[in-house]
Amino acid sequence: MIRSITAEDYKSKNPITFKENDDLFKAIHTLLELKISGATVVNDNNEVVGVISELDCLKAILEGSYYGNAGGTVKDFMTSDPECLDADKEHDLITVAQQMIKGKRRRLPLVRDGKFVGQVSCRSLLQAVKSFVSEHDPAEDAIHE
Repeated sequence: MIRSITAEDYKSKNPITFKENDDLFKAIHTLLELKISGATVVNDNNEVVGVISELDCLKAILEGSYYGNAGGTVKDFMTSDPECLDADKEHDLITVAQQMIKGKRRRLPLVRDGKFVGQVSCRSLLQAVKSFVSEHDPAEDAIHE
């Protein structure tokens, strides 16, 4: 049953993070190069302080072009104080998916003792479902034979 998969089972492997003082255009370049839609922002203590998304970056560019001062730091445009998941609590896939849909989030940082330890993304949830179905669905096995 899909509900039995926990956040630790489907967190993103090696998620990209940014620091608050990273240059906005460097962050945009990284998102584009790695083909990801956003990343968690951490401080020097590895605590989650925000999330920066493609939409945040696009908004920054539009505002900058309108006011004639494009650029800045990740901190200037990130979404501050994002909702996070506690890594020490069980978070079943369905509940997390519902939470992400309701909050219109593409990622939720995962924290343990206040420190960033990973993130759950839409892509990691879909990958978990794919893996679960492949392991438990004889029809899926027949497709790959």
